[in-house]
Parts: sequence; C-alpha cells; structure tokens
Amino acid sequence: MATEILSVTDAELLRMPRDGRKYELVDGEIRVSPAGFRHGAVSVALTLKLGAFVLERRLGRVLDSSTGYRLPAGNVRCPDVSFVSASRLPAGELPAGFAEFLPDLAVEVLSPGDGQREVLDKVGEYLGGGVRLVWVIDPETATAAVFRSLTDVCRVERDGRLDGGDVVPGFTCALGELLA
Repeated sequence: MATEILSVTDAELLRMPRDGRKYELVDGEIRVSPAGFRHGAVSVALTLKLGAFVLERRLGRVLDSSTGYRLPAGNVRCPDVSFVSASRLPAGELPAGFAEFLPDLAVEVLSPGDGQREVLDKVGEYLGGGVRLVWVIDPETATAAVFRSLTDVCRVERDGRLDGGDVVPGFTCALGELLA
C-alpha cells in the first residue's frame, strides 16, 4: 500500500488517531503508513527486550512509535522504537509534545509498503541530526542494517545479533528472537 500524504499542522499531527497507522510530519505534510501485524510484533518484541534492559540499569528511556522527534530541518519523525540515554533527558518533566532532541538509537521496522528511498531518507535524517545508532529491521528478508553513519553500515543476518555498542552498553539481542 502506498503512503498517503495529507497537509496539516503540528497540532493536527498530535491529534491523529491511534489507529495502527504511523503518522509523521515530512516537508510540511503528514505521511501515513500502515504498519501491519508482523511489524507490530517485531516492534513490541524489541521494545520489551530493550526496555527491560534499560529499565533494570536505569540507562534512560525506551519509547514507541507514538513518540515524535523534531529533526533539524523541521520534520517530525517517529521511529518504531527509540532510546534516549538518561544523561540527555531533560531535567524535571518529560516533554508533553514532540521532543526537541533526537534519540541516541532509532529503530525502523520495515513494512511491506516501505520504499527503499523513503527508508534511507529517514536514516539520513536521523544520522544527520545526531542520532548515534540506527537499526533498520526487515522482517521480510530476516535481516537488519546497522548504521553508525551512511558509510559505516553492517548487515545482520537472522542468526546474528543486534548490539547496542557504546550507545546502549551491554545490550545484545538475537535478531531471530525478534522475528519469531
């Protein structure tokens, strides 16, 4: 299914329904993508594993795809899973609206309708804005791409492991467990 494009404001983006679709503000327009069952299952599996690890060690916060981050160019992106280290979280209350800072880790789980160019644009925006690590998980091919920059990319196969490196120290997860 192709991505729908609607023209709306930030306030309208915040009021979008929680209907199983993902809403992002890109170049002044709302982009709406259906996620699907497998996408949700992989996203939740990673959220549970990463979330438990981060919570136990008090490393920061793990957030879901309803969390919008404002990128330097003004776009609001919503990674499927994200991590923000405790040292980068604002003191006091957490932001009620879109975060004006970017996560340390952004994860995109591909859906059948995701185009390669669209995904690489997101990855480029994340890295260009200061995200230190980006994982793109493809349930269809049972692989993941790990980006530290647009030129520092490694591929993880089903039997390989995702590694938090210096971004989420000590965290590793078998890719196959997320895809089961």
